[in-house]
Amino acid sequence: MTPASLNRDTSPDIERRQIESWRQMSAAEKAERVTGLTRAACAMAAAGVRQRYPEASSREHFLRLAVIMLGPDLARLAYSDAARVISR
Repeated sequence: MTPASLNRDTSPDIERRQIESWRQMSAAEKAERVTGLTRAACAMAAAGVRQRYPEASSREHFLRLAVIMLGPDLARLAYSDAARVISR
């Protein structure tokens, strides 16, 4: 039985080579990659907030990003003023 493909747009040979390279990485290397990808995702989310709300204050940008990252319920618990951006 052949395992399911991870990506429909990647050839099986390339996918196999990618998986093999992941297997050869140390835990520290994998953690570094995940950290970099997480930071990139956060930066893109922040850029999206700034683009959608260009006139908002830096605090509003922060709160809107918190809602995206934490979800509305946890953002409300963590930041008492988050409710003002959730209801809009």
